[in-house]
Amino acid sequence: MNEPTARPHPPAAAGKQDDPAAVIALDLPTAELDAEMQAYFGKCMEKLGFVPNVLQAYAFDLAKLKAFVAMSDNLMLAPSGLSKLEREMIAVTVSCANFCHYCIIAHGAAVRKLSGDAMLGDILAANYRAASLDARTRAMLDFVWKLTLEPWAIEEEDRARLRETGFKDRDIWDIAAVAGFFAMSNRIASATEMRPNGEYYTLGR
Repeated sequence: MNEPTARPHPPAAAGKQDDPAAVIALDLPTAELDAEMQAYFGKCMEKLGFVPNVLQAYAFDLAKLKAFVAMSDNLMLAPSGLSKLEREMIAVTVSCANFCHYCIIAHGAAVRKLSGDAMLGDILAANYRAASLDARTRAMLDFVWKLTLEPWAIEEEDRARLRETGFKDRDIWDIAAVAGFFAMSNRIASATEMRPNGEYYTLGR
């Protein structure tokens, strides 16, 4: 499988926010949360000690917030042939390809927490090929890297390589779905200059 040509890192964005407490660069008022979302935010506080800024960012529109939560929880937490760690590794690898600050930091923390390996999240954020990965995981991350940067180039041989390392066709769907979700999330985060919660930087270290 041919690896994509390396790209230069993009220049730093201009016009950074002056307000260090800002979640995003857009001025969007927070909508009134219904009981379901109030309970969801409360669960975040209980489990994490904070509400992820991505949820705060979507809270200007209750319908969009609920749709985001439903899709995210289904892809990342629902039963799947992929482990939760594998799904988080996909998130970090896709976000690395897209240079997404928010998702690299937030999901790199999740990789550290789930794997118990303080180095793994950082390695994936920089270059997944530098990590010590088994054949199954390497094939999965090769696939999502190519899918992110050259989606038009995915062919049957790419799916065949996943099958050879033990993935079922349903797993391939889930790999693609998680990768696609983060391709979208990365672009929203970058467009709005979404800032990671400070807690993510030390979580799992």
